[in-house]
Amino acid sequence: MNQGKLYGVGVGPGDPELLTIKAQRIIRQSPVLAVPDAGRGEKTALAIAGELAEGKQLLYCAAPMIRDEAQLDAAYEQNADLVCAQLDQGKDVAFLTLGDPTVYSTYLYLHRKVVARGYEAEIIPGVPSFCAVAARLGMALCEKSERLLIVPASHKDMSDCMDLDANLVFMKAGKEIGALKETLAHRGLLDRASMVANCGMEGELVCPKFADMADGSGYFSVVLVKKGEQA
Repeated sequence: MNQGKLYGVGVGPGDPELLTIKAQRIIRQSPVLAVPDAGRGEKTALAIAGELAEGKQLLYCAAPMIRDEAQLDAAYEQNADLVCAQLDQGKDVAFLTLGDPTVYSTYLYLHRKVVARGYEAEIIPGVPSFCAVAARLGMALCEKSERLLIVPASHKDMSDCMDLDANLVFMKAGKEIGALKETLAHRGLLDRASMVANCGMEGELVCPKFADMADGSGYFSVVLVKKGEQA
């Protein structure tokens, strides 16, 4: 029996209409869908797929919100075991992930492990959240010779990038949203910042002026800081 193939499918930031034609085709043709499970109940990537997921076998892959590397690696190994068991049966598996699989996605850890075991895997790009956020705000991420820096706001000290000559994207601000706001204010950048939470999803919040936003916007919050002349 031929082995199945793993696909890492970016489903975009939230709006189902931003699913690419290729992503739709891969989801339709794959009998098994792997779904990230952070243990919070909601399965956002699966919800975006909507009716495309109907009738599919679902694999729930652990995506624990922890920083212990040993525990994370153990979870990724278990996910690889689940996926490879399906591939050995000749079934293609589509792993659904928000945004793009190459941008701060848990999919890449699975991808590496599955490929290392000798299986075939392919990445299907999706619309990144920060591109959708910029479009929602009606602004450019970068123009002319401007540079762009993408920062995972929830996972590291944010202050070390504030002085760089670049427009800034802070992804998944979530619990750090208050600290980020304070840091931007301290650096004189708050008036150049905008924020969108849950872009394209239910409960979307658009703040062209980040300074006007009350705390508590949620995990899927993206903050843009335009430092160039067009800000």
